[in-house]
Amino acid sequence: MNSFVIRPANLKDLPSLRNLMHSYIVDFYKGKTPQGSKLENHIVHLLKSEEAGTQFVAEAEDGPLAGFATLYFSFSTTRLQKIAILNDLFIDEQYRGSGLGENMFKHVLNYTKKEGFAYMSWQTAQDNEPAQALYEKMGGKNINSEWIHYEIEHN
Repeated sequence: MNSFVIRPANLKDLPSLRNLMHSYIVDFYKGKTPQGSKLENHIVHLLKSEEAGTQFVAEAEDGPLAGFATLYFSFSTTRLQKIAILNDLFIDEQYRGSGLGENMFKHVLNYTKKEGFAYMSWQTAQDNEPAQALYEKMGGKNINSEWIHYEIEHN
């Protein structure tokens, strides 16, 4: 059984984190392969811009990165406080079922409490039942909001 250290990502993590995020985008979500240095630039932006968000990594005792979580920051006018959006929580396939996803979730949730965020929100795919089970176990509520989600994709 592995033990893990969950910590903020840093520039030394860039090659491993880039590979892990590539797997998340392309293998897990079946997205397009990021072109050029877009993925690397995105990671560096988060590492250097405290106002945009932050990333945490889970490092296995034997060295490789086993997972990551990404928080983006925004603000709620109605709460007059900053809010956190958990955009990504990904555990490498070989570490799933180890409890690491739950520990990563607890870590980012505690971070948002400690840093004074009004709340942390997130979304997951309707067919991602393992994630839904984790989020419900952690106390997350599917709010089935009266709000309707819209987006316009720019290719």
